[in-house]
Amino acid sequence: MTASASVSRPAVLVTRAIFPEVIERLSQYFEVDHNQPDEVLDGAALRARLAGKAGVLANAADRIDAELVAALPSLRAVCNMAVGYNNLDLPALTAAGIVATNTPDVLTETTADFGWALLMATARRVTESEHWLRAGHWQRWAYDMFLGMDLHGSTLGILGMGRIGQALARRAAGFGMTVLYHNRSRLPEQTEQALQARYVSKDELVGQSDHLLLVLPYSPESHHAIGAAELAKMKPSATLVNLARGGIVDDGALARALRERRLFAAGLDVFEGEPDVHPDLLTVPNVVLTPHIASASEKTRRAMADLAADNLIAALDAGPDAGRPPCVVNPEVLPRRR
Repeated sequence: MTASASVSRPAVLVTRAIFPEVIERLSQYFEVDHNQPDEVLDGAALRARLAGKAGVLANAADRIDAELVAALPSLRAVCNMAVGYNNLDLPALTAAGIVATNTPDVLTETTADFGWALLMATARRVTESEHWLRAGHWQRWAYDMFLGMDLHGSTLGILGMGRIGQALARRAAGFGMTVLYHNRSRLPEQTEQALQARYVSKDELVGQSDHLLLVLPYSPESHHAIGAAELAKMKPSATLVNLARGGIVDDGALARALRERRLFAAGLDVFEGEPDVHPDLLTVPNVVLTPHIASASEKTRRAMADLAADNLIAALDAGPDAGRPPCVVNPEVLPRRR
């Protein structure tokens, strides 16, 4: 390839370290500015690296807001390597004619698997008991040592009944659980029957669940959907698991409820202001904490990266599917793209 042909190719930024094979694939179509050292790119650093770029393969932690969009007249596509896209100012991107995409479906089952693992670890006090064992406290068996809460035969509540919520409901059948759910819109009756799930109000869900799983998308409306008032309505024997996004739970209020034993236990994979974690959550024993790894199997993360690359290649009119990104979240922009 001649130097002039190379220069004419669109330039793109990959904001975080990623599988090298994805960089190689993107390099077939674009001038790729990558971040394999995985340096922190935010604010001015992100803006500087995006200058002159036609597209970006972004991470859920990358904030693409209206101010940044206004400063990047060459930007044509923002492709999130995540199912969520609350890090994107979607109205600003749409108004500017910029395609936005995400990576749904490919992480559903892996995330649901992890949600079940986190639920079981929370209910059965796995982390708490392991810390106790590692500290050398185990001297003998006792009938009341780390008594937990059963999953089988209990009531599972799911707040947010999208792809992942439904995958969790399917797993509940094997444990003989009663499944309740609340969602912005009720599922079709046929789907409810297949999942053996019953729609209830949010208050009923919070009050009746033995185990409450959060898998709703983050938005201003869902900010602190589980706060002090909701926690006060939960059973003292209940567990709470957040797989969704930080900010859906008031982490400070949750830490107080756990410390005062008004809630049996919690499992959290996401946090307000992550990677920072509310300091009070680090001092209560009855919480399982993981660093946003629900989709972290190698197969799934590769599928997410490949799908994000598919979206970027198509959005910038390259490759066999030029102009038709698989997963557009603002399809109304397609007829009037930059």
